[in-house]
Amino acid sequence: MAMTSDPLLQPYQLKHLTLRNRIMSTAHEPAYSEDGLPKDRYRLYHVEKARGGIALTMTAGSAIVSPDSPPAFGNLHAYDDAIVPWLRRLADDCHEHGAAVMIQITHLGRRTGFNKADWLPVLAPSPVREAAHRAFPKAAEDWDIERIVADYADAAERMKAAGLDGIEFEAYGHFMDGFWSPATNLREDDYGGSLDNRLRFTWQVIDAVRARVGSDFIVGIRMVADEDWDKGLTRAEGVEIARRVAASGKFDFINLIRGHIDTDAALTGVIPIAGMRASPHLDFAGEVRAETKFPVFHAARIADVATARHAVAEGKLDMVGMTRAHIADPHIAAKVARGEEARIRPCVGATYCLDRIYEGGEALCIHNAATGREASLPHQIEPSSTPQRVVVVGAGPAGLEAARIAGERGHSVTVLEAASRAGGQVLLLAKNPRRRELIGIVDWRLSELERLGVVIRYDTFATADDVADLSPDVVVVATGGMPQSPPLDEGADLVVSSWDILGGTARHGANVLVFDDNGGHQAMSAAEIIARAGGQVELVSPERFFAPEMGGANHVPYMKAFQEHGVRVTINTRLVAARREGNRLVAVLGSDYAQGWHEERFVDQIVVEHGTLPLDELYHDLKPASRNGGAIDYAALLSGGAIFPERNGEGAFWLYRIGDAVASRNIHAAIYDAARFGIRW
Repeated sequence: MAMTSDPLLQPYQLKHLTLRNRIMSTAHEPAYSEDGLPKDRYRLYHVEKARGGIALTMTAGSAIVSPDSPPAFGNLHAYDDAIVPWLRRLADDCHEHGAAVMIQITHLGRRTGFNKADWLPVLAPSPVREAAHRAFPKAAEDWDIERIVADYADAAERMKAAGLDGIEFEAYGHFMDGFWSPATNLREDDYGGSLDNRLRFTWQVIDAVRARVGSDFIVGIRMVADEDWDKGLTRAEGVEIARRVAASGKFDFINLIRGHIDTDAALTGVIPIAGMRASPHLDFAGEVRAETKFPVFHAARIADVATARHAVAEGKLDMVGMTRAHIADPHIAAKVARGEEARIRPCVGATYCLDRIYEGGEALCIHNAATGREASLPHQIEPSSTPQRVVVVGAGPAGLEAARIAGERGHSVTVLEAASRAGGQVLLLAKNPRRRELIGIVDWRLSELERLGVVIRYDTFATADDVADLSPDVVVVATGGMPQSPPLDEGADLVVSSWDILGGTARHGANVLVFDDNGGHQAMSAAEIIARAGGQVELVSPERFFAPEMGGANHVPYMKAFQEHGVRVTINTRLVAARREGNRLVAVLGSDYAQGWHEERFVDQIVVEHGTLPLDELYHDLKPASRNGGAIDYAALLSGGAIFPERNGEGAFWLYRIGDAVASRNIHAAIYDAARFGIRW
């Protein structure tokens, strides 16, 4: 890689450590830990990035140094000696592939909950509550500070013993920078007031760590240099802290953050999602690098290689963090080195990864099912020893992924698609201008299918005869689903679906009730589009809180639009019927809680979202002619062996269905179906 003139592929010397290029994955917690330890799943996730050519993978986000900083999102236990052998194996395996490994350590401070782990009090510099994690912290006493400083030193020594290449402190939204910010430091002792006092804990920690690990071990800090908040740390003070860090001779790099993270809305300023600015803080990071003359790393939605290359070429950064981009494709650096940038699976900004950590307990990419499943799903597909003729019916995300996997395996693949273009429901979600980037899920697969020579026949509403005419060995039904109405006592013919709104087949009324009985993006997007177009909207949900299938990061732009456009939200309420009165509709609302309770709304339009029903007529038509009758051996699918049971010796092909052709789910489920089935035959 060093022989190229590409700025991204130039090596970088950090102290004694030579990093092979300028691409890194910054610290984040995928919540793959087991018992607070980075066991096989955690290790394989990072090893895949090392195999893919990354220079530096920063583990943990963050590893906790003290037991009274209980895990909030699957954090590693840096306070436990048992972590050392697991980290040593992770580091050795990554080193074998040429990547450096570091870890981020922290005390979470107020960014956790009291009712976790050992139920010890949540601790912060001052008793200022963090909205995101909701705990009311205790103000740290002198003995708390003393023991936490010692815990940092102990943790750093463990990391060095594990053979890691370095560590970084986390100082944004956690205990350490809680002392820095006037929003969270109300102290009147030696740790409050002046900047010197507010930095006292930081210097105590670095001094204790250096005394334990020596001057050669790499120690950096991921720090906020501007909280972008009228209550918080200003740019002037933040940059001054960066200057002092750089001048101290005690740190080796700054990993820069701008913003604050104490609410979901604030967090998306630090970690923007689809529809928000790309690389919003890159110029600021470059300014800090110019002012400090110190190594600066940075990550904040730098999702594409061109921007990363620009960041290095223009001297804005020394190392570029492409963290979510590596969740989508851990082989970015290798593809750049091979001249295959166009083949990089794009990060589309869905931020399903981050939201899944809180909502589902693990980070998953919306359209790379192998991430986090490296033990069972390969990122690089091996050819099959028995090439077969494959027919895939449907070119939504499930069908496109099934065709891609089959093509990579060397099968002869034909896709039959009823519409005039590929995409399925992704075409609908992209109708929301904020989410149009997600069309990359489709575009990338179409590009890959073209490379693989897969044939797609559009405008083909496939019948069983159409499929049989292609003499397939395997048939994959990925026909998706169609919107269904929630069960209503009356008036099902009076409502329209969220699809009608998103697809433009139904014009919205002036006064609209949107009933969300699904909890995902569909109804929320319909409500947003109507509200932005000038409609008066009430969103009604039977849930305790609305959109429960959506995480906090994705919730933010919807709520912003709702509040800006006056959308009314009603929870714990169910649409039970609709009727017409004159030229208006009456939405009859009921309750799961109070039997007999009803309210009525007079509106121009009722929009409903209740998931989809499988479009499975073709699947059932094909079952009698298949060898397995559509059956799947789930035990074999999960643990190994032949997944198709022989049920019809005279059958002509193996048959299975995936995605919403099975049941109403989501994009990730559809792509996971396609991937795990596709590698098994």
